Amino acid sequence: MEKITLTKTLASYAARRGEFRELIVPPMRYLMIDGHGDPNTAPAFAEAVAALYPLAYALKFASKRELGHDYVVPPLEGLWWAEDMSAFTSSRDKSRWSWTLMLLVPEWITPELVAATAAAVAAGKQPPQRLDEVRLEWLDEGRCVQTLHVGSFDAEAETLARLHDEIIPGLGARLTGTHHEIYLSDRRRTAPERMRTILRQPITPA
Repeated sequence: MEKITLTKTLASYAARRGEFRELIVPPMRYLMIDGHGDPNTAPAFAEAVAALYPLAYALKFASKRELGHDYVVPPLEGLWWAEDMSAFTSSRDKSRWSWTLMLLVPEWITPELVAATAAAVAAGKQPPQRLDEVRLEWLDEGRCVQTLHVGSFDAEAETLARLHDEIIPGLGARLTGTHHEIYLSDRRRTAPERMRTILRQPITPA
């Protein structure tokens, strides 16, 4: 059975450092869970991650067992925003951040399989605390600009400032939707200066 790596088959998961690429991102479905606060210190962030992954891996095994499709669980992604966006881009006041953590789901995974798998995970010996908050939802971002950031998360501000203040206006566009990050590196095993993160921003005509 061939194991599919979704991030290698979807053009929207390709990005290069120093290159700001405009693209159309098709609608895709994700496992999602919401939260608020500093991702480094807020218990809600760790609890959200702990809810997503058991369901994602259970879905992977259910897909292989019941549907005959095996795949690599995609990397963690996040939508980020704040009431005052300077708290996110310049002042980096993480206590004011809101977020939605996400894991991409292959197109052949049905809502029924997600529901059945979630019920099985919930019936296990140690079900995740926030499992019932995980939902399956479409995200339709459309026209976007994205780039690859290499370095720590706190070093993103300069790249974001260029994206927001130079690149997007230069395209005759303005920001819409929500700032999107795709974490290509495992933060548990990668030095901060080597972290690889796709930074994506949906746009609309100015």
